[in-house]
Amino acid sequence: MVTLKEVKTKADLKTFVKFPFKLYKDSKYWVPPIISQELKTFNKSENPVFNDAEAVLYLAYKEGEIVGRIAAIINWIEVKGQNQRKMRFGWFDFIDDLSVSQTLLNKVEEIGKVHNLEYVEGPVGFSNLDKVGVLTEGFDSIGSMITWYNHPYYVKHYEAANYKVEKGYIESRFDFKNVNPDTFSKANELIKRRYQLKALNFTKTKEVMPYADKMFDLFNASYASLSSFVAINDIQKAYFKKKFISFVNPEYIKFIIDKEDSLIGFAIVMPSFAKTIQNIKGKLFPFGFTQILKAKKHSKDVVFYLIGIRPDYQHKGVHAVIFNEYYKVFTEKGIQTCYRTPELEDNIAIQQIWKHFGPEIYKRRKTFRKDIV
Repeated sequence: MVTLKEVKTKADLKTFVKFPFKLYKDSKYWVPPIISQELKTFNKSENPVFNDAEAVLYLAYKEGEIVGRIAAIINWIEVKGQNQRKMRFGWFDFIDDLSVSQTLLNKVEEIGKVHNLEYVEGPVGFSNLDKVGVLTEGFDSIGSMITWYNHPYYVKHYEAANYKVEKGYIESRFDFKNVNPDTFSKANELIKRRYQLKALNFTKTKEVMPYADKMFDLFNASYASLSSFVAINDIQKAYFKKKFISFVNPEYIKFIIDKEDSLIGFAIVMPSFAKTIQNIKGKLFPFGFTQILKAKKHSKDVVFYLIGIRPDYQHKGVHAVIFNEYYKVFTEKGIQTCYRTPELEDNIAIQQIWKHFGPEIYKRRKTFRKDIV
């Protein structure tokens, strides 16, 4: 028999966060979360998302042993402001036992019905800057610190619970040595002259901060048309700056401004920390932070985390200016492989930006949905 326990204490939360360490202890491809960050994600006094959202976490037990977990999430901005009566769930992990996964999903559906919501979708986080999707292809490739990894058996559990595919995501990679700068270098100069644009480059994190809020505003504007997008508010901006900026080399942040110094484009690339986080087992202390700093400086793989162009500048070639700046930095640093974070399969515009780089789709992931009315 499967029993559920609601997470209420710090000890419970640690158990919730550390369960995947047990589930994936023999996996070469699972990348653990940074434990201290994961704990803060669910700390209502630390994470401002709880001003507009709520989450209930559950642990599943069978014969006294932990066998699964799930986070039941309601984003009230989405529900009330966008009239998307959606019950979210994420951080969904379980052994290969249908009674375990079904019990956890039943609890999420029960909460959704109590709040008169119409459907359940997951795995997703609180917002568009959280992890998304269950892996359906690419199980033999290492994960990243900004994606979930899962065993292949997960998909059959969604199907057995009568969940249907809601959205599809792709992840791509390409070898930097195969990038032909001719595809963007000439366009770079043309676009800068035509629209009187300038690229901003940084060497220190403190130089980035005056533009950070404007970057999040541009993020909201450039991604607003995508399905299930929930804008980042002012309080969350401060939280994400603190959470992410320290992991990014300042030279990997590129801003494009117009003649009035208004931000019209940005991109954030992160060094790949996957193998380092595996080595430190998700622990920053006592020695993990030093290894993170080393990887930040010397990693030969990078992850394109975010790229955004102001709507009135989209389809005008601004990405050529961004790529030209990265080409110079990546050449200097000897970058070998470039990875892209999950992108919606139907986001054709972003796929067109990358077409000249010969990207290889190496992972696919899905979110699943079930109507509960």
